[in-house]
Amino acid sequence: MMSKKILFFGNERLATGVTTTTPVLRALVLNGYEILAIIVPSSNHPPSRKPRLLEVEVFAQAHNIPLIKLAKLKPAVEQLKSYSAEIAILAAFGQIVPKEVIDLFPGGIVNIHPSLLPKHRGPTPIESPILAGETKTGVSLMKLVPELDAGPIYDQQSITLKGTENKQQLADQLGELGGQRLIAILPSILNKSIMPIEQDNSLASYDQKITIDQSSLDFSKPANLLEREIRAFYGWPRSRTVLNHQSIIITQAHQLDAPTTHPGKVIIHNHQFGFETSANILIIDRLIPAGGKEMSASDYLIGHHL
Repeated sequence: MMSKKILFFGNERLATGVTTTTPVLRALVLNGYEILAIIVPSSNHPPSRKPRLLEVEVFAQAHNIPLIKLAKLKPAVEQLKSYSAEIAILAAFGQIVPKEVIDLFPGGIVNIHPSLLPKHRGPTPIESPILAGETKTGVSLMKLVPELDAGPIYDQQSITLKGTENKQQLADQLGELGGQRLIAILPSILNKSIMPIEQDNSLASYDQKITIDQSSLDFSKPANLLEREIRAFYGWPRSRTVLNHQSIIITQAHQLDAPTTHPGKVIIHNHQFGFETSANILIIDRLIPAGGKEMSASDYLIGHHL
């Protein structure tokens, strides 16, 4: 009889600053798999910063699943070995998993990666397709190896990008898709009727980390690029500018095709406002004012004179 005992690595937050509804864990439990434990990296937040409670931690409590927080995996090899799991699933673990841990599982570790590998290896596979204005992305189910995102592929599924998705929305969509594809092929992985196909490393691309310094809107850039940044940086590091001598966070915007002469100049348009850029105008749809809650640009204008 096929074993359904699994260890789960990761917090299912597929990008920095997003939340998750734990679609992979939900799918596994709903389909009769036994999660022996959930392993997450221990928090590296400074004491002054209160981290958000992990959604997988809430899931673990609700389903009486042990949650293990580890600073490093290698010293915990014997602890992990004691579970005698046939296979492990990984979704957003955030650390390189050493070979000693991978080798604990006869069926290996299946990594759910939110890109069409070998494209978008690295730390920002959700944000990078948005920033690049790409028209498709997807999910890869990969057999984990110690090298970064380089393992052979069991399954890939692509989606078409509308060009309006923000980071949270895309993470939600790819998380659900990853859970669906995992359930579809996991029996074949466990009974070894499917073999993964090696990636073509010559086609690999590697994404760069996003930093807090990128959150300031630079109006010397064109409006279409700034609009993509707003969607890609949603949640973190966010897209900020100064208006009426106060910092505001822009959460949604669109491009208005129009000539510009002074990048950064504020303009009023159809009960909204925007900024001239190096090419076209960035019209603001939604924002978070300093110390306030998210609102529409038209509501902001009711209480603020520009």
